[in-house]
Amino acid sequence: MTVWTTNPSGFATLTFFFSPGNIIGSGIFISPKGVLEHSGSVGLALVVWTLGGCVAALGSMCYAELGVTIPKSGGDYSYVTEIFGGLTGFLLLWSAVLIMYPTTLAVIALTFSGYVLQPVFQNCAPPYMATRLLSATCLLLLTWVNCSSVRMATRIQDVFTVGKLMALCLIIVVGLVQIFDGNYEALTTKVVFSMDKPPSIGQVALAFLQASFAFSGWNFLNYVTEEVVDPRRNLPRAIYISIPLVTFVYTLTNIAYFSSMSPEELLSSNAVAVTFGEKLLGAFAIIMPISVALSTFGGINGYLFTSSRLCFSGAREGHLPSLLAMIHYKKCTPIPALLVCCAATIVILCIGETHNLINYVSFINYLSYGVTIAGLLWYRWKKPNLYRPIKVNLLVPVSYLMFWALLLGFSLYSEPVVCGVGLIIMLTGVPVYFLGVHWKEKPKCIDSFIAWATSVGQRLCFVVFPQIDPIEIASPSEWTDRSSGRKSFSGRS
Repeated sequence: MTVWTTNPSGFATLTFFFSPGNIIGSGIFISPKGVLEHSGSVGLALVVWTLGGCVAALGSMCYAELGVTIPKSGGDYSYVTEIFGGLTGFLLLWSAVLIMYPTTLAVIALTFSGYVLQPVFQNCAPPYMATRLLSATCLLLLTWVNCSSVRMATRIQDVFTVGKLMALCLIIVVGLVQIFDGNYEALTTKVVFSMDKPPSIGQVALAFLQASFAFSGWNFLNYVTEEVVDPRRNLPRAIYISIPLVTFVYTLTNIAYFSSMSPEELLSSNAVAVTFGEKLLGAFAIIMPISVALSTFGGINGYLFTSSRLCFSGAREGHLPSLLAMIHYKKCTPIPALLVCCAATIVILCIGETHNLINYVSFINYLSYGVTIAGLLWYRWKKPNLYRPIKVNLLVPVSYLMFWALLLGFSLYSEPVVCGVGLIIMLTGVPVYFLGVHWKEKPKCIDSFIAWATSVGQRLCFVVFPQIDPIEIASPSEWTDRSSGRKSFSGRS
């Protein structure tokens, strides 16, 4: 589904796609191995994929209500800031800038380099340095593209979406042909739930974290709510079409994998789709790594695009340096925000391993989703008469939060180091908030240094503050509280 957008924030005009193609990225080409490893059997892995889509659907329904009730761009960050105040919103923003986006970009970039290099190193894993150098090169190239032209970036997104859809269609069609020919040994009732030993609840929770990485992106449209035409209609429509379709595609893709590979073969594979192609496509097997590389290339581009909008929202609220809210004076691209995201991603590329990075970022993602949806319940209680164009049944957020609490608790128990590091990094934002945001009366020397650094950044990047739309000044984002009959305006923390 295509959602046409306007441009109140000063960025160059763009078209944003929230569709199955926007959710589908590298996850479906890398997460199946992690899901199977932690779940212990083919049958339980398929159950995890299906339930993962159901959980994403519950979350997206809650976000649809928040998106039209608090019509501000910035997604989770904007909602939590509005509901819980500046500190909670800043911690969410802090974790997104330092953990969520850079780590996700690192995983997608590593997947890209893995699939490009796997045909060259057929009998072993690609060398560590080779994958990191290729990943960094891809990231730097796409950062340059996004800095140069929004139009070029959106065209890349459109073109490279074809790669991911082509790869998945090929896998599903070939897999179904295999099944109809009677080749489905791994899917028989005798094998599907066979396992050496039953997985612990903690391992099943980690399997859900691996699957949730593939579903990440379902909340992307909430990051540009102010730019969406008629969000009351388009936001829920995009969600209700995309999530079920993506869940169906993911489940079929995994069934197709198991039509030609045993669980042992899938677990030993460094690139699942490449192994699938080598077994079934013969001379045309090269199509698979090329298609996945195109898919992940587009995925990196999409995450770079979205991360810059989040930085813009944070800087606009005064929670990030004002330089990150600036755009190039001619190209209208957020160069400082893109450079910060690129630099953070390269650091994570050098220190992380793909499997652990997925658990790491999925844990923090789920943490932010849960806090945001808890905010929905708090807002219902705090402002019961607030006009809500979309109002979900209370069972939806309550069910999500029950699952959320169990998932995070058992994940933290099973992987205390990986998940704990994410929590510690998030909490380091507390002193940063009080020193950088809450502390208003700073010494003149500090204010002078900030002003000097901002000026230098402007000159190096040729950036300025975006021109504010007069309509936006006259009519800021507002919503009506029916209990008082007065309009409530979004405040700044």
